[in-house]
Amino acid sequence: MSLIDRLEALFLHRGAEAYLGEPVTISQHMLQCAALAMAENASEALVAAALLHDIGHLAGPGGEYRPEDTADRHHDEGGAAVLEGHFPRLVVEAVRLHVAAKRYLCATDLSYFARLSPASRHSLALQGGPFDEAGIDDFESMPFHREAVRVRRWDDGGKVDGVTVPSFADLRPLLERVSAPAS
Repeated sequence: MSLIDRLEALFLHRGAEAYLGEPVTISQHMLQCAALAMAENASEALVAAALLHDIGHLAGPGGEYRPEDTADRHHDEGGAAVLEGHFPRLVVEAVRLHVAAKRYLCATDLSYFARLSPASRHSLALQGGPFDEAGIDDFESMPFHREAVRVRRWDDGGKVDGVTVPSFADLRPLLERVSAPAS
């Protein structure tokens, strides 16, 4: 079974699970993020990153976040590990850094925290809270940090009940085009 086959199976089966207390399932959330990226004419690699940013909840070693969690499950690292070697570095790093991007935005945009959902606020606390100055500097020095911030903003917007979006099957050809050995 190819990785894309495995991802599709996860979207169809595990993806129907509730998503962190949000009004959408995890698959609906990730598909909405990809649709938001497409609406902004993002590159195919960024659309793939938006689509797969939370795959660590479904396939990573830490398992899915739950509202009662008292420790971070590191779905960002787990998701990046799943994609490593199968997708370009931009996709892998945008997935790996999307949690850090939330911490960065909370530290650099005074209005950002107020727009976070209650589940995102809770997970932010588990993930270490907003960055301090050193964390901001470290994040800004990382390759693909700007792309991760874009994915993060789509992440925040992809939590609306009843939105019509493309299916995983619709986006599969895009994933097949983007999928390549890490570069």
